[in-house]
Amino acid sequence: MSLLFKGRKTEYQRKGHSFFTRWYFGLFNTIRQGVQSLGEMWRTPAASMMTILVLGLSLTLPSTLYLVVKNVQKVSSGFENAAEISLFVKQDMSAQQVQTLVKRLALFSEVEEVRYISKTQALDEFKQVSGFANALDYLDANPLPDVVLVTPTERHRQPQAAKALLNKLQQEREVDFGKLDIEWLERLNSILNLLKESVITIAILLLTSVILIIGNTIRLSIMDKRSEIQVMKLVGATNGFIQAPFLWTGIWYGVIGGFVALICNLLMMWWLESAVAQVTGIYQSSFILQGLSADEFITLIGLAVVLGFSGSYLSVRRYIKEIEPDKV
Repeated sequence: MSLLFKGRKTEYQRKGHSFFTRWYFGLFNTIRQGVQSLGEMWRTPAASMMTILVLGLSLTLPSTLYLVVKNVQKVSSGFENAAEISLFVKQDMSAQQVQTLVKRLALFSEVEEVRYISKTQALDEFKQVSGFANALDYLDANPLPDVVLVTPTERHRQPQAAKALLNKLQQEREVDFGKLDIEWLERLNSILNLLKESVITIAILLLTSVILIIGNTIRLSIMDKRSEIQVMKLVGATNGFIQAPFLWTGIWYGVIGGFVALICNLLMMWWLESAVAQVTGIYQSSFILQGLSADEFITLIGLAVVLGFSGSYLSVRRYIKEIEPDKV
């Protein structure tokens, strides 16, 4: 019984060692094929560089448009009071009535904050901004009304909800009329949505063309090595073994092409910084362009690798099967 057990144990150990050996040599062979395929690319630098540049530049356009949308969204997100409602109080309302209005509006569930600007404060601000302070001193009476600024809650800052809240607030007896400057924000959001759809459409078209270009490049490489493939099949090489170097070539195209796209993006952001600084200087504000984050960069490289692998996979699956040794 013990001999049988020892015999089985030895057999399991042998199988385990054999599995580890196969796994080790399989990994070593995969790495070797990857390094060899990289060396093969450098033997044809012109063709390889053209394919890499096509992939990199094709990724640059949609990724740059993505960065434009990302930075515009950053600007628009800063307008937290874009849906702020201005309520102009009737001229015959007393200060006590206005304070009662402010307290009542603060109790509304749709309202986050209420600020009161008296007609005196409004006139002082107008003097500072307009530059007509001396001329305004000759006025017999203050023509400006009291203003109540209402900031809706986040849920009611959307265009339709803000408009509904405006109509509700205008029903208050102390309010003469209200104003909501949100049309420009609606137009900005429409433009952003159009840009997003354009980025997706352009990306799909360019990335599809990249797959086709890489696939054609790999196909030409397969045809160029047709005789070698026939000899390899004669000595018993499997299709998977023959396909591996070509798949590695597609992966290398993706990796290097991804870094090319990153460099192009950095150059584009550097070139746009001067124009942005000029615009922000006019408005006396500061804004720093945001480039690709670490996660976005990894996504870009991953997408490039997927494109390179997909293009090469489509070619090797089709054309290597068709190549068979010549019958004698």
